[in-house]
Amino acid sequence: MQQANTTGVRLTDEAILDHIRTLRNNLIKDFLDERFLITYFSEVYNRKELTNVKIEFIKRDLKEMLIHPVDLKHYGDLITQLRETNTASLAEKNEKLFYADVEKIFKQYI
Repeated sequence: MQQANTTGVRLTDEAILDHIRTLRNNLIKDFLDERFLITYFSEVYNRKELTNVKIEFIKRDLKEMLIHPVDLKHYGDLITQLRETNTASLAEKNEKLFYADVEKIFKQYI
């Protein structure tokens, strides 16, 4: 999940947002795999079963999220951090930020 800016060129806001969106979308695509989604719900939400209907609704909402822009408020601190450091490197703690974004959808189906 890390990528350093070794070119010496200042990262643009557009590049930062593209980077965050790419990482977010990669996570969303992981959850579009039904096995991953079911395992995650089982481990995190202690749900042993998800109905096929819920799975389809979750996948539909995740696909919608793929086409939406990054939530600037949600990722605001990360955007600021990437601007200040001028790198595309992300700390492990930032991974939670990406999961929290997709969990907004999951919590609707608990």
